[in-house]
Amino acid sequence: MEKLRSSFSTFFIFAGLILLSVFMMLPFIWMLSTSFKPYEEIFGMPPVLFSPNMSLDGYRFIFGEINALRALGNTALVSTAATAASLFFCTLGGYGFAKFRFPGRKILFSFLIGTMVVPYAIFIVPSYIMMVKYFGWFNTYLPLIIPGAANAFGIFFMRQYISTVNDEIMDAARIDGASEFAIFWRVILPIVRPGMVTLGLISFMATWNNYLLPSIYLKKQELFTLPLLMLQMQGPAGYTQYREWMALATISVVPLLILFLFFQRRFVEGITAGAVAGT
Repeated sequence: MEKLRSSFSTFFIFAGLILLSVFMMLPFIWMLSTSFKPYEEIFGMPPVLFSPNMSLDGYRFIFGEINALRALGNTALVSTAATAASLFFCTLGGYGFAKFRFPGRKILFSFLIGTMVVPYAIFIVPSYIMMVKYFGWFNTYLPLIIPGAANAFGIFFMRQYISTVNDEIMDAARIDGASEFAIFWRVILPIVRPGMVTLGLISFMATWNNYLLPSIYLKKQELFTLPLLMLQMQGPAGYTQYREWMALATISVVPLLILFLFFQRRFVEGITAGAVAGT
């Protein structure tokens, strides 16, 4: 009887999870199907999920008329550069806070954590003045990459992860004559790779979906990223080409899904290890 009850419980748990998964996937499925529908079926009642009259006209438009491929390449370039910079500097900062003892370390780390609760909107105007007036970084990707290279969340996350590494491993490397940077590069980085994958995915997705900063610093259309291009498709008086919009949204989401599925195991490992270190 106990075994039968356990089987029923397992069945209902998995059934509930499957239903929840389908519910969570519905917006993506609707977006994907809308990108292939003719306009009369997008607003038709009752709504149709899969149309027998599907076509690729929406995708022909975004790749032929508005050059979505260029925007896709721009977004990939900015996201990759920002992620690489964030991984290097945040891991280096996290390593310093986790494994080195120096005067004011706790105060400095507390100040760093405190900046995470400050609304980002406060920094927009000062950052704009500094980036444009003093550095001349307008219509360039540098303001989208450099400021986030050493961010508070990334340093905190990597500090928590690197704290799980035994000091004996580092001491053994020092005895062998390795420099501190060699220890970081050859010993620490291979060990904390799951954490770096997790932080890399978070950073990549945040940069990929970022609309605010590109809208401030980018005005040339050839530099537009996908979020800016999506806004441009909204015409006067709120008129929107919904089929083309959904096609553009689809090509924006699919690379992130592929990336997450490819690194899913590492991502879960990184989150789990970081949670254990924080307890």
